[in-house]
Amino acid sequence: MFWGKKMKLVAITGSIGCGKTTLAGLVRELGFVVYDVDGWTRALYQKSEFVKLILQNFPEVNDNGKVNKRKLRNLVFGHNDELKRLEMLVHPFLEKRFFETIHRNCRYDDIFFIDAALILELGWDRYCDLVIVADVDRETQKQRVMKRDNISAQDFEKILSAQMDNKEKILRSDVVIETDKPLGVLKIELLSVIDEL
Repeated sequence: MFWGKKMKLVAITGSIGCGKTTLAGLVRELGFVVYDVDGWTRALYQKSEFVKLILQNFPEVNDNGKVNKRKLRNLVFGHNDELKRLEMLVHPFLEKRFFETIHRNCRYDDIFFIDAALILELGWDRYCDLVIVADVDRETQKQRVMKRDNISAQDFEKILSAQMDNKEKILRSDVVIETDKPLGVLKIELLSVIDEL
């Protein structure tokens, strides 16, 4: 597609708790490479250059020279101006990693997957051959997140309000996979999608 090579790039996305990570894990089990953008973000917080940048812009989250992620989350979720400010620091690092990864692999005749909650928000969907969105009903989504992250319903709503609505993600994606099914069924659905590529 965009890269003018044989490589195909497939995005897996979805709002928090919708099953994006589960789908990505199943794709790995099927033997494909999946790039985890959330993992790239976590790794940023181990880089001194990035930590210094965050602490300069958000001194209130300084915890003995490290970023207190809980304080940072509480500071930005529910406060759009602060969230935008954080994104302006994070996104350039992610974009650099994204393009480096793609250029490193574009000569291969293979299918690569990218697992990214913000693929549409970042505009990276325009570089993808296919966008898969994970979906589930709102109550299941809420219960999954509250249990997994040990947070309140109020915190869940704050996080959700900071993300693009999953209904919009569905409208902008090529394939929707409902994730409230057994893993074996989800794997079969993924295989069917991959076979079409």
